[in-house]
Amino acid sequence: MSKKIVWITLISCFFIGGIAVIANTFYNDVSNTIQTIHEPEVRKVSELRTTEVELVKKEPFSLLLLGVDEREDDKGRSDTIIVLTVNSSTNSTKMISIPRDTYTEIIGKDTKDKINHAYAFGGIDMALLSVENLLQIPIDYVIQVNMESFLEIVDIMGGVTVENAFTFQEGGYTFNEGSIHLDGEQALTYVRMRMEDPLGDFGRQSRQKQVLQAILQEGASINNLLKYKDFLSSIEQNIRTNMTFEQIMDIQKGYKSSLNEIESLSFEKGEGKRIDRIWYYLMDEEELENVSRKMKEHLELE
Repeated sequence: MSKKIVWITLISCFFIGGIAVIANTFYNDVSNTIQTIHEPEVRKVSELRTTEVELVKKEPFSLLLLGVDEREDDKGRSDTIIVLTVNSSTNSTKMISIPRDTYTEIIGKDTKDKINHAYAFGGIDMALLSVENLLQIPIDYVIQVNMESFLEIVDIMGGVTVENAFTFQEGGYTFNEGSIHLDGEQALTYVRMRMEDPLGDFGRQSRQKQVLQAILQEGASINNLLKYKDFLSSIEQNIRTNMTFEQIMDIQKGYKSSLNEIESLSFEKGEGKRIDRIWYYLMDEEELENVSRKMKEHLELE
C-alpha cells in the first residue's frame, strides 16, 4: 500500500483551505464552518513546549486525529488514534497509529486503562493528554471526527474504489478480493471489520488508511470541489478541532508538499494480554521509545 496516506480529517482541512484559495466568494461559508467546528477550550500549548508553534514560519508541528464511534447517550470511544508529525524543512510527514486497546496511563483519571477510553472519560482534552504522555511528544493540534461521517462524505463523492486483500463477509455485505467500489455504508462496514482479519485490529487500521487514501484522492478532484456546500455541511456536523481558520490556511499554504511524503511508523512488537479478565495491548517499551525518538527528531526537539 502507498505510504502517501492521510486521514479523512486532513481532507476536511485541506478541502476548506482549497476552497478559500480557489474563490474568495466562498470565504464566508468556509469561515462560518470553521467557527462551528472550532473547540477553543481545548488546550493550546503543550507543557512539552516552551512556546506555541509558529505555522507562518513553517515550524514542525504534530497533529492528533481521533476517529470516534459515537453512541446514543454516550460520548463514544476513539477507536482510531493517529498521530502525525509534519516537517516542512524535510518536506516529510511521519505517521503512527496507536492500537485502541493500548494499556497506558489515562491522564486526569489517575488510572491505567485502554487508551481509547480516555475520550469517553474526558473528551478531546483527556485523549490528547494521554496520547502525549504515551509518546512523550508535544501534541500541538487535534481533530476529532465522528466515524459516521465516513458514510456521508463517501456518498457525496459517489463512492470510492479500494483494493481488498482477501474476501470476507461483514454486516450483510460480501467484500470480494481485488478492486471493489464502496458506497458510504459499505465503506463504514469495510473499515470496521476486525474479527475475521488474521491481523486483528492492525488489519482494521490498514483498511481504514486504505479507504481514507481513496477519499483523499477523490476529494481533490474538481468535480468534488464543486460540491463544497455538501462537504461543508457534513464537516460542520461531524468534525471538531482546536485549529483556527488562520492555522488551517497556514498548513494548506505552507505544508502541503510535506503531506505528500508520509512515512508510516508502526507498533508490531507488543503483545495482547488479559488483566483482570480484560484484553489489553501491552507496548514493547524499546519499540515505543524508538517511535518516540523518531517523532521527536522529526519535530526537531532532539
